[in-house]
Amino acid sequence: MRVVNFSRAHRFALTLLFLTCLPTGIAQSNPPKTDNEYIEGAILWQQSSGEERALAYQSFALARMLLDRDLRNRRVRMPRAIIVDLDETILDNSRYEAKLVKERQNYPQGWTEWINRAEATAVPGSLEFLNYAAARGVRVFYVTNRKPIEQEGTARNLKKLGFPEVNDQTLLVAPESGSSSKEPRRQAISAKYHVVLLMGDDLNDFAEIFEKSKTVESRIAAAERDKSQFGTRFIVLPNPMYGNWENSIYEYNFKLTEEEKAAKRNARLKD
Repeated sequence: MRVVNFSRAHRFALTLLFLTCLPTGIAQSNPPKTDNEYIEGAILWQQSSGEERALAYQSFALARMLLDRDLRNRRVRMPRAIIVDLDETILDNSRYEAKLVKERQNYPQGWTEWINRAEATAVPGSLEFLNYAAARGVRVFYVTNRKPIEQEGTARNLKKLGFPEVNDQTLLVAPESGSSSKEPRRQAISAKYHVVLLMGDDLNDFAEIFEKSKTVESRIAAAERDKSQFGTRFIVLPNPMYGNWENSIYEYNFKLTEEEKAAKRNARLKD
């Protein structure tokens, strides 16, 4: 079969002819925009409230108290470590979330570009605490589900802010293929280190039981079963903007329309 090569002018003319032949309105139509204005208040709270900063400072103050207590335990023979999540735990990405709302887009639109800009700011108290820990010989592991292609931009952002010992051994991104579960990475660290604390904004940052809990009810039940760990070994940072708490409301069905998602949110409201 002969292949016909059209010039740029010819291609433009054919495209214009095709569009003018479409039924009225189709050529000018745009795909529907994402309806995500419902999280506007959450983003404003994250960016504008003194309460958000107070809770962050409170979390890292508690972390320091727990670390100091553990450092006094002379029976610990393994080197110590702290495992932290990145997004909304030590890195504030609320500017990215605000951009999504203003442009009526959804994650992951523009996410990698945002990471490569390395403009996320430090969550209040995070930098001071992790440098405090590192100065006392505690190794900090950054366990994130950012992708391998995002590792360089992530490392650049962390280093720019002054977080301690950021390298390929401590910055553990999601595997290239397979499960994005953090459990294998947590287990690998625990095999060599005494893990004093785990810090995150999502229950999935702490233990496999939370990763396996996919419904609202099962996640609440799992938190109840592990309640003794919170404030002693697990420390949760506030994040009302997004997370697996919301995915469970949608029953992890990422094909729902905006109307279907809104209906599920409304159905969950208790009055």
